[in-house]
Amino acid sequence: MHTETHTGLESPRGNWWKPAHKAEKVWVGIAFAWCMVLFAMMPLWHWKGGQNPSGIRRRVEPTAFFARTEEFIKQYKVGDDRGMPIVQPPAGADVYLTAMAFQWRPILKLQKGAQYTLHLSSLDVNHGFSLFPINVNFQVVPGYDYGLRVRPNASGDFRIMCNEFCGIGHHTMVGRVIVDDAPAVATTAATTTTVTTTVTTTGGVR
Repeated sequence: MHTETHTGLESPRGNWWKPAHKAEKVWVGIAFAWCMVLFAMMPLWHWKGGQNPSGIRRRVEPTAFFARTEEFIKQYKVGDDRGMPIVQPPAGADVYLTAMAFQWRPILKLQKGAQYTLHLSSLDVNHGFSLFPINVNFQVVPGYDYGLRVRPNASGDFRIMCNEFCGIGHHTMVGRVIVDDAPAVATTAATTTTVTTTVTTTGGVR
């Protein structure tokens, strides 16, 4: 009959364990060494591989961020597409993009080669920022302002997909980023102005 009771705080009596076998020690050593390799690779992935974007992170009230987005739209709006505003900020500007069920507001129109600070946040639940067809993925969490320094290097009409399930309309949550080529009109206009001025001056001398 069992007459003794032990709790989990008491060690069992007798030699209840055996020293690790040599093969087990080898595998433990290999696993530990691999963990150290992965640990050392984390900063390398960040600085060289671009796996973790560097930027600005701060707490923000979702309604306050949405209000700032609406101010941004009012300031730089150049048109709309089926009711969604199209915004074209100048180079170097702070760009605001709000994720909400089930849309990305507004449509961004950026210039190739120009640098911007893209501010991302959510008004309601977690969303996933995925820029298609480019391999850019970012988690967008309500209550946080993520400021990413971006410089578009390709022109085109890109789509923003939500890759974090956010509700019944998740599959319809598609946004747009339009990237235009750097304008060459300004250089041509400047050249034309210079030529015209020269001709006028010459005519005056005669």
